[in-house]
Amino acid sequence: MNDSYSVKVGDDFDFTLSKDTISSLDLIQTGDGAYHLLKDGRSYHVKVLDQHFNNGTYTVSINGTEFECSIQTPLDELIKKMGFAVNAGKNIDSISAPMPGLILDILVEVGQEVNEEDQLLILEAMKMENIITAPRKGVVKSVGVSKGDAVEKKQLLIEFE
Repeated sequence: MNDSYSVKVGDDFDFTLSKDTISSLDLIQTGDGAYHLLKDGRSYHVKVLDQHFNNGTYTVSINGTEFECSIQTPLDELIKKMGFAVNAGKNIDSISAPMPGLILDILVEVGQEVNEEDQLLILEAMKMENIITAPRKGVVKSVGVSKGDAVEKKQLLIEFE
């Protein structure tokens, strides 16, 4: 894994910063989310206005002009190259049966708001009770099974809006 960060500013400007370049910056924190940067004899006042660390997006003000930026860490780049999606579970719109079994109980109904990890239903398979939980926050769009139904592997159980 390399030690560089991919930075994109708006739709026009892409560059790479190495850890050595970052550590050599003449950068001083002047307040909460505010910094002063000296680069090539020029002074820059930088303020982080908004940050979404999980997806690597930031809104920054540099000398009063706002920019939308995205930063990809070395780990983000490796995950992307390997074909994995970060936070893939957050994009799931439906739940299918992981194995054949019997629906013992349904704990939600259509229109109900659920949070990540809330219990949705209980599936009995191989004499064990398996609690199926919500992969993300959302609203139940449909419930494709009823209590007492026998289900096959990959059968649709619940859909989210």
